Amino acid sequence: MNLRKIVSFAFLLFIPLSVVASRLNWGDQAIFIAAALSIIPLSIWLSTAVERVAVVTGPTLGGLVNAIFGNTTTLVIALIALKKGLVDIVQASITGSILSDLLLFMGMGMLTGGIRYKEQEFKPILARVNGSSMTLAVIAIALPTLVIYTSKVVEVADILSLSLVTATVLLIVYGLTLLFSLKTHSYLYEVGLSNENTPDNQVSEEEKAQVWIWLLVLLTSTVAVAYESDLFVNVVESVMEGFNLTPLFIGVIFIPLISDVSGIVTVIQLALKNQMDLTVSVAMGDSLLVALFVAPLLVFIGQFWQQPMDLNFNPFNVVALIVAVVVTNLISFTGRSNWLDGTLLLATYLILAVAFYYHPT
Repeated sequence: MNLRKIVSFAFLLFIPLSVVASRLNWGDQAIFIAAALSIIPLSIWLSTAVERVAVVTGPTLGGLVNAIFGNTTTLVIALIALKKGLVDIVQASITGSILSDLLLFMGMGMLTGGIRYKEQEFKPILARVNGSSMTLAVIAIALPTLVIYTSKVVEVADILSLSLVTATVLLIVYGLTLLFSLKTHSYLYEVGLSNENTPDNQVSEEEKAQVWIWLLVLLTSTVAVAYESDLFVNVVESVMEGFNLTPLFIGVIFIPLISDVSGIVTVIQLALKNQMDLTVSVAMGDSLLVALFVAPLLVFIGQFWQQPMDLNFNPFNVVALIVAVVVTNLISFTGRSNWLDGTLLLATYLILAVAFYYHPT
């Protein structure tokens, strides 16, 4: 039994437990903990279903499936929080997902892989292309905040207009990165899709026949994640007051940890198999998806729902994103990694996590 199955089955009990806690009114803290932990196995099943469908549908369509549905759990939680007007948590969760992808994912992959292998290699072009795109995304996200904090007076309408223009540009850039990676320069990304059951990545007839089962798992897991996320979001404000936690810490650290467990397990498994090309692609690809697609999409959905969602992030969020991108680029641009590189990334994440915990707002 692989690590994914072990983790998913270990937390399986919390799914019915969260339902019982909600029905019998066990209290907000019990519902909060049970719902949060139940999201972990659901996110793993959802991620596994996405990968299985992507393997069967082939490299191009499969890559598109991964690109669109790769962060479904994060997006679902953010959508439910946005619908309830928790914009500060939504903005923080965007920051947190990017930080966890760049620092936690990459750090865990390089550390665990570096312990087994003295040094590992990956295509430097993957790090350069993804790093450049990520740098642009962070600059774009930071600009609205910088405009506001370097100007005496900025109208709310102007902030919204700037955010909408920036979001539009980011979505266009994301579409172009898909064109680049899946079509015009797909040979640069020929690192394969993880398929442990089939040698040489050949899709068997049995797997093709099972694609409808995985589509059903994908749909069911998404609905279940939405249900558990609703339970989680409904009590998050009262729990924050009870534990003296800020929306910033909940969004940046806590939500990504419960929604991205599947990604952490994936990069560890890939790194232990010395598949660092895939490890880097998963970590950086997820961060790009959040920065170039999820964040701008939430801005437009926020306006549709008449929620004040824009790209005016907390300044410390912006600083943390810049730090994460700079550190990740410096470590990954060489195309080589070892356990110390992973330790440095994890140390950066830990320091930022403590800083967010003590940040007053």
